[in-house]
Amino acid sequence: MSAVSPAAGLRDPAELLIVGVSYKSACFDLRESLFLPEADLAARLAELRAAGFGEALLLATCDRTELLLAAADLEAETAVARDRLAAWAGWPVEAIEAQSYALSGPAALRHLFAVAAALDSQILGEPQILVQLRDSHRAASEAGLGGPLLDRSVQAALQAARKVRGQTPLAERPVTLAAAALRVARDLHGDLGRCSALILGLGEMGEILAAELRNAGVGDLAVCHPQELRARTAAHRLRCHRRSWEEREAALVAADIVVAASGSGRYAIDRELAARVLKRRRRKPLFLVDAALPRDVEPGVEEVDGVFLYDLDDLERLAQAGRSHRESASGAAWRLLEQELRQFRREQAEREGLDALLALRRHGEALRREALAERGGDAAAATRLLLNRLLHDPSEVLRAAAAGDAGERRKLEKALARLFRLAPAKGDDS
Repeated sequence: MSAVSPAAGLRDPAELLIVGVSYKSACFDLRESLFLPEADLAARLAELRAAGFGEALLLATCDRTELLLAAADLEAETAVARDRLAAWAGWPVEAIEAQSYALSGPAALRHLFAVAAALDSQILGEPQILVQLRDSHRAASEAGLGGPLLDRSVQAALQAARKVRGQTPLAERPVTLAAAALRVARDLHGDLGRCSALILGLGEMGEILAAELRNAGVGDLAVCHPQELRARTAAHRLRCHRRSWEEREAALVAADIVVAASGSGRYAIDRELAARVLKRRRRKPLFLVDAALPRDVEPGVEEVDGVFLYDLDDLERLAQAGRSHRESASGAAWRLLEQELRQFRREQAEREGLDALLALRRHGEALRREALAERGGDAAAATRLLLNRLLHDPSEVLRAAAAGDAGERRKLEKALARLFRLAPAKGDDS
């Protein structure tokens, strides 16, 4: 892998580069192979710094792994970023290229804003991503990988996301889904303090419902995941028990409430397994929430006597937050987000214009000091020398343009007239 040129100090949003995989682009197995234990984050950031990135942020969630970079050479640095993803996943680079995306400039900025606002999440409005992005930015800064481009872009995205959450109904959806699930669980089982709950897989809604079940006082909570490390990490975070994937059937037998949330594309619970579980439970009711996209529970499981199966659409109907409300909330969120994006781009353009003006002033001041020094403080002589030096470079550029492309010459002349408010030359009717 070749190192990239350090990109520290870049400020132009056009140089923002995002390379990553998400539930939209990559299969479950690839996303799982990119799982990042919290303890490994510092080492991976150090790898990015060693690869030559001056500004870099690593965002790793259950549904996405993305590198946010300040890139001077988009093509070269995209290739290096994909090399890193391939190395971390243990997959061929060709597979990463086929299942990843690379966004730059305005497209990258829009994606960042959408991710922060949970408009790119499987569960629209889910609250975790805001904290995850904030923590990822802090980790990047502590690793010496912060900088003006990422700092401004991420802070603007976080601010826009907070406005979306506070000023639109988008954030209500996960809350109402969880509330609906808890209401059904109480109707079916009564006191949740005497119930056992199991989380199969760790998708976004699974995490939300796990936290809500814990807050609702569920007596016994366990997580079960095909990856032992992920199960161990989640159990520590949720302060609950862990069951191995091989113990899945026994864990289901012991659970009164099950949230299936892996989204692997393979059924975690099929009809045959559900029938065996209900038989071993002696038909004691099982409340099953299929919170995965794609579905974790095989169609027909709800026909097994004793299973009460709900998916996200069912919960939305119960919460009286149907499709029209969801689309309305999403539309309002996107409109606000686009407004925030336009405002940020305007501020960035004004900042860049100010930087150019300051650079011009510094250049003029340096020439003034040189002229005064060379003419021994003679103001009149120094003024003539300064004027000649200030006009030398623009004059050379105009002469070269006059001998070349006529269209380029006219553009430069118009820019010069606009900058210095020059009166049109005689015969200039353009």
